[in-house]
Amino acid sequence: MLETLTARLARIVKQVRGEARLTEANIQEALREVRIALLEADVALPVVKHFIEAVRAKALGAEVVGSLTPGQALVGVVHRELSALMGEANVPLNLATQPPAVILMAGLQGSGKTTTSGKLARLLVAQKKSVALVSCDVYRPAAIEQLKTVAGQAGGQFIPSSAGEKPVDIARRAHEFARTHYLDVLIVDTAGRLAIDEEMMREIAELHGLLQPIETLFIVDAMQGQDAVNVARAFNQRLPLTGVILTKLDGDSRGGAALSVRHVTGQPIKFAGVAEKLSGLEPFHPERMAARILGMGDILSLVEEAHAKIDLEEAKRVAEKVKKGKGFDLEDFKQQIAQMKKMGGVASLIDKLPAQLAGQVDPAKLADDKQLKRIEGIISSMTPQERAKPELIKASRKRRIASGAGVSVQAVNQLLNQFEQMQKMMKMMKGGNLQRMMRNLKGVLPGMR
Repeated sequence: MLETLTARLARIVKQVRGEARLTEANIQEALREVRIALLEADVALPVVKHFIEAVRAKALGAEVVGSLTPGQALVGVVHRELSALMGEANVPLNLATQPPAVILMAGLQGSGKTTTSGKLARLLVAQKKSVALVSCDVYRPAAIEQLKTVAGQAGGQFIPSSAGEKPVDIARRAHEFARTHYLDVLIVDTAGRLAIDEEMMREIAELHGLLQPIETLFIVDAMQGQDAVNVARAFNQRLPLTGVILTKLDGDSRGGAALSVRHVTGQPIKFAGVAEKLSGLEPFHPERMAARILGMGDILSLVEEAHAKIDLEEAKRVAEKVKKGKGFDLEDFKQQIAQMKKMGGVASLIDKLPAQLAGQVDPAKLADDKQLKRIEGIISSMTPQERAKPELIKASRKRRIASGAGVSVQAVNQLLNQFEQMQKMMKMMKGGNLQRMMRNLKGVLPGMR
């Protein structure tokens, strides 16, 4: 996500921080580099101009020029202006209306409206809201079936619809169902097209007039780049949008839409889609995203994610075991991999680290989900006794384990060697020698330099 922009800006930040004093000349040079980086990230030209002017005005003021640490002060200005560009601090959904609170989902076909409807339902169900979902996309029967599936996975009620019905009739019936069944929220998935057309805009405007939604959310694919700006502008002119949800933010190396769409619509980005699974929707925090773009990492989100997804009792059990010197065994190792997978895998964790820490990892050698599954498979092929005492695993046992996991004996040997190194590291943790532990870590985890 935003990899190219982050890499460029992190370099600029490093250069600027090294300046003993800032002059108009070196500020202009830094801003020229920032401008190129933003354009390369597919940020819309009017947005780039607005951003550069805002930073220049503040950077040439006393706030930076008179600072004892001018380089850091300039980075602070860039961070604040990036945050402002993407909107105010996280704006929650507004559900303060007589139930059912209607949420209308708008956007082009392929932007991720249907999946996002399910993700949103899952979040609301977790907040103890009763939620119903309905599809008004009568042009794609597959979309209705997809919504039915994600509604079931999210724990929401699905209101059936069919290709033979008119969208307004579906909406009217769904609203009546939600009202008479005392549901808190009704999420309405609408039809999209491959491009903006008058018929689609007229239809969604008619649905909006009928339903009077409390939230009208524009779903935009972060990978659309410049096109996202044009689409956002068209929808904003025809609908009173209340917020934006960015999808596919995990798969885009440019991500200009994240910086452009709020400026164009004037509406806050409320959520970001960061993974395909239903749990992959996060509240959008502009200041945290700005920090990540500048290579400062997003430790706060990492901590929140850990609290939400990690089994704290399990983590505490392992920590106590290590502390008492009772040994870290292969069963513990397997449990830690499971915890890591819950948080989106190694790549997801690395993405939230500050650049100087993430820079210690070689992406080409990073353990991906496939490798983590293979490690899990190897450990699962072992007996409980073997997991507790890996030293028992000799040649014949290795052949049996390899056969059970569908891997080579060499892969089993590699895992056992890595685990042996990890056990040594755990002993160092017990002794409190953190520096030695970090040196040895380079040889233990795949990708550490």
